[in-house]
Amino acid sequence: MADLRIKKLAELLVDYSIGVKRGDNIIVSASSEASDLVREIYKLIIKRGAYPSLKLGLPGLNYIYYKYSSRKQLLKFPEAFNFEVKKAQGYIGIGGPLNTRELSNIDPTKIAIRNKVTDPIINYIVNGRPNIKRVTLDYPTNALAQDAEMSLEEYEDFLFKACLQDWKKLSKRFKKIMDRMNKGKVLRIVGKDTDLTLKIHPKSFVMDDGHENMPGGEVFGAPSKFGVDGHIRFTYPAIRNGVEVTNIFCEFKNGKCIKATADKNQNFLRKMLETDSGSKYLGEIGIGMNPNVTKFTKNLLFDEKIGGTIHLAFGMAYKECGEPNKSALHWDIVKDLRKGGKLILDGKIVQRNGKWLI
Repeated sequence: MADLRIKKLAELLVDYSIGVKRGDNIIVSASSEASDLVREIYKLIIKRGAYPSLKLGLPGLNYIYYKYSSRKQLLKFPEAFNFEVKKAQGYIGIGGPLNTRELSNIDPTKIAIRNKVTDPIINYIVNGRPNIKRVTLDYPTNALAQDAEMSLEEYEDFLFKACLQDWKKLSKRFKKIMDRMNKGKVLRIVGKDTDLTLKIHPKSFVMDDGHENMPGGEVFGAPSKFGVDGHIRFTYPAIRNGVEVTNIFCEFKNGKCIKATADKNQNFLRKMLETDSGSKYLGEIGIGMNPNVTKFTKNLLFDEKIGGTIHLAFGMAYKECGEPNKSALHWDIVKDLRKGGKLILDGKIVQRNGKWLI
């Protein structure tokens, strides 16, 4: 991997995404596989006069935790980490899995229990601006390349091309779409085996132009909690905690998912939707807009940014979107509209076959 690209990515994260300032406390939570990038980030944080706190994960620890933990351990709230998060001004999360399927055979109930326990911390990191800024990214590994059906070199090229862009220029385009969506009241998604109507929570649309995820590349908002009706068949598998759920079909009535089927791991899907009282409702409508992400890679951080796709998230609505739904779950699932799909805003077609008409 080219050192120059790593350095550029580190600068982008520290100076653009987080905007590290002198005196800031910055948590860097990363996989050991991302050590080259972590070193560059750590160096830059020190040079900016800030204070890095490094949380370095080792391969296989997640599996060990979920396999052997008792219910008492699952229910233990991580008070020390919560205290540190509340004192931090920035959080950089870097994934780099060696095995993206290590939790496939773990009881989903254990995962759901732990998600509920740690939700206050995750919710604060995600929704705590301006008190804390966060950015999430993945580091290229053989496991991610294999999922994407690429060589490691090809995946590295794909990842850096998606991230190292002129984000200020892209931001102007995203803003135009965001402003148009915020003038709308009802969004209808039409496509293969899909006709779904969503009432838009007023002025809930914001944009991700690389300040919260890297790569950025989406405009997203929230539906009214009880304003979703119809059905949708998602194009791509939804992958959570290494479990792949395929050919998902959902029906909604008055906002609630009243039917959820899948060809593979249907039980896992239904268990996740039973996480809490808000998990069967949608918290996000996302529209992919990254021009350099065109291929499905089984990595949501990239797949939800594919231009010409939409994604819907079960569960939590972001605070910046008005937070009309609360849940410990936030699970994005992607549908491709590039072949025969339409987005209709207040009765007017604004996107056809993945191409914007505005």
